[in-house]
Amino acid sequence: MTPERLRALLADVAGGSVSVTEAEQRLTWAPFEQLEYATIDHHRALRHGFPEVIFGEGKTSAQVLGIAERIAERGDGLLATRLGAEAAAALAERFAGIETDSFGRTAYLAPEVPRTRAARGPVLVVAAGTSDLPVAEEAALTAHAFGNPVERLNDVGVAGLHRILGAAEHLRRASVVIVVAGMEGALPSVVGGLIAAPVIAVPTSVGYGAAFGGLAALLGMLNSCASGVTVVNIDNGFGAAAAASRINLLPPA
Repeated sequence: MTPERLRALLADVAGGSVSVTEAEQRLTWAPFEQLEYATIDHHRALRHGFPEVIFGEGKTSAQVLGIAERIAERGDGLLATRLGAEAAAALAERFAGIETDSFGRTAYLAPEVPRTRAARGPVLVVAAGTSDLPVAEEAALTAHAFGNPVERLNDVGVAGLHRILGAAEHLRRASVVIVVAGMEGALPSVVGGLIAAPVIAVPTSVGYGAAFGGLAALLGMLNSCASGVTVVNIDNGFGAAAAASRINLLPPA
């Protein structure tokens, strides 16, 4: 249950179209649901504004679909990440209107009652290289699903520093900037030194042997000389977008 749906229910009770008993039954049904393979938290959106998200990696298509059906039947919409092709196809067949993205490996179904949290401004997702785009797209699609206006800036890594310097207007306009980079992970430091907005760095596993699957980029970002740069885990575009949303979205009115 989202804050918007709870307010609508309380308004219906106050207006007399829903009885107190029926409202109690709806709320009793809402908190969590136990399946054989998962416990679904239906009140997560009430606590911090966003419904539970399905992490598809390691789950069977049947498990992903089963969880998705339970979440979607409450009318709160759903977001699934790290989806394989089979699970994405199953969701697309089951839900009319669901948006699937094979590149970002996500699926998004909008809630029945639109979210009303206002954003301070756009979230800008910056990808250092084309090879970083799958993680960047996961971040961009998640930020969109959470209700942020999203802008993208692609292939502007430090190998050609003029590219990011030439995008100054994009950087200045953003309320939060997510910077996705592999290799040595230097781009977040550059961006963090150019703007005052919060910068969230995402190391990717892109790189040659000594990149150690993203560890070199992670350590480089943790040691950034630009003050205030926040770092999430390797390839964690979802986590970066969730953090950006907590910064960027105002509490429900």
